[in-house]
Amino acid sequence: MNEIFAVITITILAVISPGPDFAMVTRNSYAFGARVGLISAFGIACGVQVHVMYTVLGIAVFIVKSPMLFLAMKVIGAAYLIYLGYKSLTNKVALTLGDAPSAAPSNIAAFRMGFLTNALNPKTMLFVVATYTQVIQVGSPISHSFGYGLFISISHWLWFSIVALFFSSPDIRRRLLSYQLSADRFIGLALITLGASLAFTNVGS
Repeated sequence: MNEIFAVITITILAVISPGPDFAMVTRNSYAFGARVGLISAFGIACGVQVHVMYTVLGIAVFIVKSPMLFLAMKVIGAAYLIYLGYKSLTNKVALTLGDAPSAAPSNIAAFRMGFLTNALNPKTMLFVVATYTQVIQVGSPISHSFGYGLFISISHWLWFSIVALFFSSPDIRRRLLSYQLSADRFIGLALITLGASLAFTNVGS
């Protein structure tokens, strides 16, 4: 039972802490509405499964112990976040509640943003690896490992769905869209900063 409570506590604290996922879902939700925000949240949950699968299969140990591979993962993840941040920072198209849906990305594009933002984030990898190696006891059934991974994914999906619904509510969207370009620049700078910070991510973080 202690193992279960530890996984639950660590997961909740990790999920609600602000990061690239939060910034991306927030921007997608106030700019394009609930559909895009919720699909992005589902993409994040699926991205978590990438980290869970290679951790359970033991591949994460190789990634962590291979400086070049870990560096490549950091660079790709940082580059993607900086790319999203740049697009938001340089956006000059002011949206309204009426025309935002027509300018919204497709379901596939929204899912891809959520999936890649999480799957390419080495800090999520380190969180999953730490949870499995430090909390889950050696010899636990493989079904428990996959069950914990499912819980971690569902926790991400539920939390970021709440974030999406909050920032896509009419009153919040109306207020944020009235300052949309400023909000976009703030989110863009946040994503670029978060992306750049990945360059300093290491195994001990």
